[in-house]
Amino acid sequence: MDPLLYVVVGSALWGAAAGLLVPRAVYRLSVPPDEAWRDSCPDGHPLGGWVGLARCPQGDRFGPRTPTVALATALVCAALAAATGPRPELAVWLVLAPFGVLLAVVDFGVHRLPDVLTLPLAAAALALLAGAALLPEHGGSWAHALYGALGLGGAYFVLFLISPNGMGFGDVKLALGLGAVLGWYGWGAVLLGTFAGFLLAALYGTVLVIARRAGRKTAIPFGPFLIGGAFVGLLFGAYAA
Repeated sequence: MDPLLYVVVGSALWGAAAGLLVPRAVYRLSVPPDEAWRDSCPDGHPLGGWVGLARCPQGDRFGPRTPTVALATALVCAALAAATGPRPELAVWLVLAPFGVLLAVVDFGVHRLPDVLTLPLAAAALALLAGAALLPEHGGSWAHALYGALGLGGAYFVLFLISPNGMGFGDVKLALGLGAVLGWYGWGAVLLGTFAGFLLAALYGTVLVIARRAGRKTAIPFGPFLIGGAFVGLLFGAYAA
């Protein structure tokens, strides 16, 4: 069997397993701004821990559909493995991917990107990439990852200052981590990932308007499209490296 196929299959299995642990965190974090994280199921039974199935101690299920989340995470990890191959940074992408899925689902549901995830994600991305840069046959640059984090975070901060109603500060914090992973492969990946995110958001908004499910001024969650665009840019950067 082709060694790359082993990597892709193993990454998909990792993604599926990690995806099984995401739904409970999605449910606990999916609350409006300024509200405390959920600590009990819809029936009032206390929940222990942050990772695992979205199921209360009595066996009732709630939150996002676990098979859907697990499948999405598996597909993301498999695609990253196919593009990256057995290079050291693949381990970084596989660690960060479940958090990207988690953030996308939470933001899509309640229009919120929790600081408890976005800021540690940026720090973790830079720290893990620093480790990957020390290993042979890596395909990127840690310095470029740092510049990407600062550049994309700074650009989104300017957009936030210009139009705070059009871009939330959570998007700015998310951009730090996304800029780091995209910057690893250079400015081409950063630009492509950023453009793809705006394009995906525009297409989604247009579809909602055409379907008369939203108006031109209706707020849509931007985080999932930032993450989706970064995924596109990362695939391009990894394949071209």
